Amino acid sequence: MTGSSTPSGQPFPGPSSAGQSPSGQSASTQPASVVRLDVPGGREVTHRDVAANGARFHIAELGDGPLVLLLHGFPQFWWTWRHQLVALADAGFRAVAMDLRGVGGSDRTPRGYDPAGLALDVTGVIRSLGEPDAALLGHDLGGYLAWTAAAMRPKLVRRLAVASMPHPRRWRSAMLADVKQTRAGSHIWGFQRPWIPERRLTADDGALVGELIREWSGPRPPEDEAVEVYRRAMCIPSTAHCSIEPYRWLVRSLARPDGIQFNRRMKRPVRVPTLHLHGSLDPVLRTRSAAGSGQYVEAPYRWRLFDGLGHFPHEEDPVAFSAELINWLKDPEPDR
Repeated sequence: MTGSSTPSGQPFPGPSSAGQSPSGQSASTQPASVVRLDVPGGREVTHRDVAANGARFHIAELGDGPLVLLLHGFPQFWWTWRHQLVALADAGFRAVAMDLRGVGGSDRTPRGYDPAGLALDVTGVIRSLGEPDAALLGHDLGGYLAWTAAAMRPKLVRRLAVASMPHPRRWRSAMLADVKQTRAGSHIWGFQRPWIPERRLTADDGALVGELIREWSGPRPPEDEAVEVYRRAMCIPSTAHCSIEPYRWLVRSLARPDGIQFNRRMKRPVRVPTLHLHGSLDPVLRTRSAAGSGQYVEAPYRWRLFDGLGHFPHEEDPVAFSAELINWLKDPEPDR
């Protein structure tokens, strides 16, 4: 966002101003050339920016019909949903994948990375798209925000689908009480250090991004070309910092009044049909941590475990994932 600044007074380069890094990166690292990509099959998605909650968000859109809004996780951006955009459009939906605040082609602001604020980004985008509501699909951090949006703004969420992320209250309790989950989420604890995580994420052209994606996947990780795309996107100036900020809030707020208040707000049950998707080999969020999230849903809740898949089921087996999602979206009365 042009004109915004960090707490230290240094400008945050937004999508329109992040041309070169201090090391003199080429034009190929500019957001427009890195994140405004096409999807499989030569389909040309519509790329545009929408205003919501005081910031500008990049979206990729394909198809017509009821709105399905897709929210990416870490360390990715909208392109992680490239297969689902095509499948949803072919199934008669208006599929829109957005870049979260601070990532991809969206604004990089100095503040606004708490889950309540990020969820308002999501619901604000729904309104900016001119729709009365949307089916939300979120993965990882995007799933955390999808849970949050469904609880905070229920009138704007028609259905909820979450992949690789337990309900926020389940996540909190597992990270604090389950030693195995605490160990599995060690990267989140590591993010609490200042500056070092950002430097590690961007070192060697984002090599760590590739390592994380491969380590967190099952036996069918995303193709090497896709990993290269994510590495380049993480190297857009300020992206690493903005990607880490939500995780810093999640940990640092555990004992603070704002974190305690958020946890209380999330007691509010989700009252829309919910599809919960998880890979049986997910090493980041254990199946035991995710299972049981249905206790926070007072509506039809469907749990789907994908055998042999890891943390990125939508990329590891896009055909099976998309089929499960679309069949559920088209089911007028999904069973509990």
